[in-house]
Amino acid sequence: MTAAATPAPRPAAADADLAGTRELTKIWLRRDRIMLPAWIYLLTATMAGTLYSFKSLYDTPGSRAGLVDGVNASAATRALAGPVLGSGSVAGLAAWKVGVTGGVLVAVMSVLLVVRHTRAEEESGRLELLGATVVGRRAPLTAGILVALAADAVLAVVVPVSSIVLGAPVAGSFAFGLSWAACGLVFTTAAAVAAQLTETSRSANGLALGLLGVAYGLRAIADAGPRFAWMTWLSPLGWSEQVRAFGGDRWWVLLLPLAAAAALGTGAYVLLGRRDHGAGVLSVGLGPAEAARSFRSTSALARRLQRGLLVSWAAGFLIYGFAVGSVADGLDAMVGTSRATRTVLAELGGSPGLVDSFLATDVGIMALLAAACAVQVVLRLRAEETGGRLELLLATRATRTRWALGHLAVAAAGSAALLALYGLSSGLAYGISTSDVGGEVPRQLGAALVQVPAVWTVAATAVLLFGFVPRAVPAAWGVLAAVLLLGQLGPVLKLPQWAMDLSPFSHVPKLPGGHYGSTPLLWLTLVAVALCAAGLVGLRRRDLG
Repeated sequence: MTAAATPAPRPAAADADLAGTRELTKIWLRRDRIMLPAWIYLLTATMAGTLYSFKSLYDTPGSRAGLVDGVNASAATRALAGPVLGSGSVAGLAAWKVGVTGGVLVAVMSVLLVVRHTRAEEESGRLELLGATVVGRRAPLTAGILVALAADAVLAVVVPVSSIVLGAPVAGSFAFGLSWAACGLVFTTAAAVAAQLTETSRSANGLALGLLGVAYGLRAIADAGPRFAWMTWLSPLGWSEQVRAFGGDRWWVLLLPLAAAAALGTGAYVLLGRRDHGAGVLSVGLGPAEAARSFRSTSALARRLQRGLLVSWAAGFLIYGFAVGSVADGLDAMVGTSRATRTVLAELGGSPGLVDSFLATDVGIMALLAAACAVQVVLRLRAEETGGRLELLLATRATRTRWALGHLAVAAAGSAALLALYGLSSGLAYGISTSDVGGEVPRQLGAALVQVPAVWTVAATAVLLFGFVPRAVPAAWGVLAAVLLLGQLGPVLKLPQWAMDLSPFSHVPKLPGGHYGSTPLLWLTLVAVALCAAGLVGLRRRDLG
């Protein structure tokens, strides 16, 4: 008589839900082996390059004190980049210069990583195949969060080490690196929540990046004046500022992003357990059985798909334009006699006039945001292809070229409309404050619209990638990040002209206040058209998928 075989112990439910996490993390780190080092290098170079240049630009206590006084006296400058907190050392000034911009970029990187490895994978159907294996229910979300946290952790080490090598204090360097990583931590978990709420990667990215826009707006309002200073504690970007790297190093502030990330992360896992695979918590209702006549074309379909995205961007451009125009009139009085602040604005804005330099600098930033919107519209092409919807569409009389042109028209017209809205709103607000609406509205509108060819050129690089190397389409965000860094740090770092010329925005007239020339705009438009045409040729010749 033989004893009955003892059954093997069954794994606990929690362990089963996390099965395969390690393997998925390794796979996704391998997929990001190019994108992640590029992000980390650009962010590290931003801080290190700024610190190196500021050591020579502001080499005396008097020059540093003048910059601190000028920045902290200007509500507009504080709204854009935050105040200088602390004594105003070289390292502190470098942290002020790149703190907000870098925090935003770290947040964007974290959002894109999490959504790419969670909602985008689920939307494409690949997670359904993985779910048929030993991969647990929570494994993809956990692996996506771990990849983003790994990138944030590397930044928290590499950025401080590079600063210490350049002579920055050790404690302040690590406080600054952790402030960036904390910002990434919060938006990593916010993106995890967004991936559970929505049904598409586009909606998840839009929701998470919309929260980032709200966080930036709250911080800007809080920094602009003491009346709303309390609002800085409502924004993760404000928390990063309040760490006060190189100006007191308030380590306890880092507990706030940790607590927020813990709450958001817990919420993401709770929502994951309450939804079906492929669905979002926020359900989308079915549309009518037949489309209206106005929707029976590929261009109409593109406009319908992109409508919500463009409306959200338009609201932000309109509100921000009014805000900038409202503070521009008092800029001269707020800066006072600070020669350092005037010099920095003149280098960025390309005009000896303080207000014109400020307005030109700001319209350049909004042009970069318009380019981000245009790239986001173009990337919808790839989402439609990988989601299998393009094949269904091509089963009708639609062609690849006609389908793509519909989305490209939305990208071109939408980005131009965003800049026009900003020019009109900022010109109207500034014109009202100076009693010259008739003069300022067309001047600001023209300054905004000259940026359009450069915006189209950046978007056209995404079209080229989509046509020939569709899997590398996310690299378009890297192109945009490189253009952003060249535009914001190139003049300050005194980069060679050939490096500055790599950015299409360096060829755009710096208006208002600068010299207008139509030749660069014509060439940029031709380059954008050529890149789009090449991308469409590649799309026609390659296989789908």
